[in-house]
Amino acid sequence: DYYAQHMHNCDLVNLDDMLQNGTVISGTLIEKPHSFSTACNIATQIIAQVASSQYGGQSISLTHLAPFVDVSRKKIRRDVEAEMRDLGIDPGEEKISEIVEKRLREEIKRGVQTIQYQVVTLMTTNGQAPFITVFMYLNEAGDNQRLKSDLAIVIEEMLRQRYQGVKNEAGVWITPAFPKLIYVLEDDNIYEGQPYYYLTKLAAKCTAKRMVPDYISEKKMLEYKVDKNGEGHCFTCMGCRSFLTPYVDENGKPKYYGRFNQGVVTINLVDVALSSGGDFDKFWKIFDERLELCHKALMCRHNRLKGTLSDAAPILWQYGALARLKKGEPIDKLLYGGYSTISLGYAGLYECCKYMTGKSHTDPAAKPFALHVMQHMNDACTKWKEQHNIDFSLYGTPLESTTYKFAKCLQKRFGLVPGITDRNYITNSYHVHVTEPIDAFTKLKFESEFQRLSPGGAISYVEVPNMQDNLEAVIKVMQFIYENIMYAELNTKSDYCQVCGYDGEISIVQEDGKLVWECPKCHNRDQNKLNVARRTCGYIGTQFWNQGRTAEIKDRVLHL
Repeated sequence: DYYAQHMHNCDLVNLDDMLQNGTVISGTLIEKPHSFSTACNIATQIIAQVASSQYGGQSISLTHLAPFVDVSRKKIRRDVEAEMRDLGIDPGEEKISEIVEKRLREEIKRGVQTIQYQVVTLMTTNGQAPFITVFMYLNEAGDNQRLKSDLAIVIEEMLRQRYQGVKNEAGVWITPAFPKLIYVLEDDNIYEGQPYYYLTKLAAKCTAKRMVPDYISEKKMLEYKVDKNGEGHCFTCMGCRSFLTPYVDENGKPKYYGRFNQGVVTINLVDVALSSGGDFDKFWKIFDERLELCHKALMCRHNRLKGTLSDAAPILWQYGALARLKKGEPIDKLLYGGYSTISLGYAGLYECCKYMTGKSHTDPAAKPFALHVMQHMNDACTKWKEQHNIDFSLYGTPLESTTYKFAKCLQKRFGLVPGITDRNYITNSYHVHVTEPIDAFTKLKFESEFQRLSPGGAISYVEVPNMQDNLEAVIKVMQFIYENIMYAELNTKSDYCQVCGYDGEISIVQEDGKLVWECPKCHNRDQNKLNVARRTCGYIGTQFWNQGRTAEIKDRVLHL
């Protein structure tokens, strides 16, 4: 359906350019804002416009909003000084600064509140809330200590408000699905005694209650994302998990904001394995045939975007979100040379490996085969990139509802194969199977090897119980993420029953062969009176799921 509209998948919005140099929304010139709260308001309008012009996720960075804290500070100071003069009072510099900072904090609170509430109440033209990720990265401020300090204040307020949540129709504080938050674990916030460790403790508290933020390790990302100049970079994904490849512009400068992904086509690795009947020679032959099919489908997506004029989505192509092309100019130059990426998705590595070797890919005997499969897909992307000068990249598909669709297709084609097709879902990307007993640290360490081979996007998770009374353990997991894996999240439970007020984990029970959600306290099964939040793909879902995804959620074992 989106293919027909010349739409691309996801992007990193160049909010910095749009706020600093102005933009145009619905034919109206939006100039550089004169306060932090106005900048936040404009940002939400940009988010809505961008979401209506593409079909995937988008990300913005709080670093791009942080400069407006000092703009507001100076404005507030002028107002306070004028008030004091009018009153004939000279309270002294210290008192003036105290009043200014107090009012500034109130403005920051209002600005962050605007983002939080606008995002969950906005509706785009496709009838959904914007799939928006907010990136929180202190070192993105560079050596500018004032900017870094102001950014820290904004991050703190964002975490505090997210911890509180939003009120549902019954006036109860619940976990919102958006915006998704990503917090970067870095060299001055990860261990006790470091200057920004207090923010990491707040992030841990927020994760334990609201499932976000998720975590990027600056240390590992600088190792993984190295550009042609040999420099490592840390940056956000485009939405929930789709990552750009390193890129250096014509001036030799690294560039990430203003770039995008053209689209995704996913290979069902379970189907490849089952089609081979377990014959390895046949497996690699069928694998190559299917990869070529994906290649053709991806080129259809690319060619559909080719020739698109900037007028198709002015907010993206003319007014700074992704570029500042002229009216009537084709977007073609942005589709080549690595400026944008295009993704080969994959799903079901576990089942593929299990069928071909008889073992899970966590087994040392089967792991080399699983890594070989990953490398083979990367090699295909490299070959296509050289052939077309388009940045093909391997991507761990989120499989939102597709997990059920793929599983049903496999059952229809191959019947019920024990341990392979006998569930109504297949495993997301390279993940360890949800039923496999494994501890959090072993899982993250194991999956880090596969995440590295998934440069176009991937995320790992650990399933945990209610951790609100054990924040030390949450921080231990975060510190392990920092040292071992680029991008990971903790999945906790955050539910509410509107009938009896139960605030805990809503259960999944079986009734007449169907899975239904039920309050364990009052046994309410009315989905309209249950607030359930679960991570299903990278984003948090709150609208309930099909039977396949519900079965996968029910089967999840705890890793901690």
